[in-house]
Amino acid sequence: MNAVIFTGMLAVSLVACGSEPTTSLDAAGVVQTLAKQGMPVTLTVTFDQSSDPEKLLGRANGYSSKASFTDQRVDTSKVSGAKQGDVNLGGTVEVFGSAGEAEVRAAQLKELSKKPPALGEYNYVKGPVVVRVSKELMPGEALEYEGALGKIVK
Repeated sequence: MNAVIFTGMLAVSLVACGSEPTTSLDAAGVVQTLAKQGMPVTLTVTFDQSSDPEKLLGRANGYSSKASFTDQRVDTSKVSGAKQGDVNLGGTVEVFGSAGEAEVRAAQLKELSKKPPALGEYNYVKGPVVVRVSKELMPGEALEYEGALGKIVK
């Protein structure tokens, strides 16, 4: 009984502090919150298990939700051939069941960026969320995502 009361109090205190409990985070919601914070993003694709190009959605150690966005600052003429939902058009948000799983994913992405053909993207992780950002953005522009993510995930 005490654990139930504590869990309820914890959820209320998290909401009262302005952060969302991690169980309520979803990738599309994170993208929409980035837009509300003034980031120049538009939600383009909310993936499901059949449309996820990496086939990690809903799998063990995979993400629980994934969504892509465009960033208005990306020069689309430099990313010819990119399809709607590609990271290079803006980015993607992946939400995991735990911060540890998100850290593992961020480490995997870092390793992939060292092998040809390199991803060349920026990656930011906070709690259970990984934000992957287009290499077409300038480093300072991409870094804005880290600050915005820190306001969403406490």
